[in-house]
Amino acid sequence: MTIQQISQRGKQYLKTVETLLHVAQAMTDRAIAGQLKALADDYQRRAERASHVAAAKIVARSADSAEGEPRM
Repeated sequence: MTIQQISQRGKQYLKTVETLLHVAQAMTDRAIAGQLKALADDYQRRAERASHVAAAKIVARSADSAEGEPRM
């Protein structure tokens, strides 16, 4: 998935992922670093889901508007 395909909410999740991973790398406590990485993975999945939902809404809107147009 490219940056252009990612929804605004997805972009916010990815920014959070970057922050979490950066902090996890700086951690000396391996247990906390592991938890931060797990949280980053969860946010990565949320970003993907948010982008898929946004894309589905666009497709649905496009289909709805096409139904209202006269056919040739």
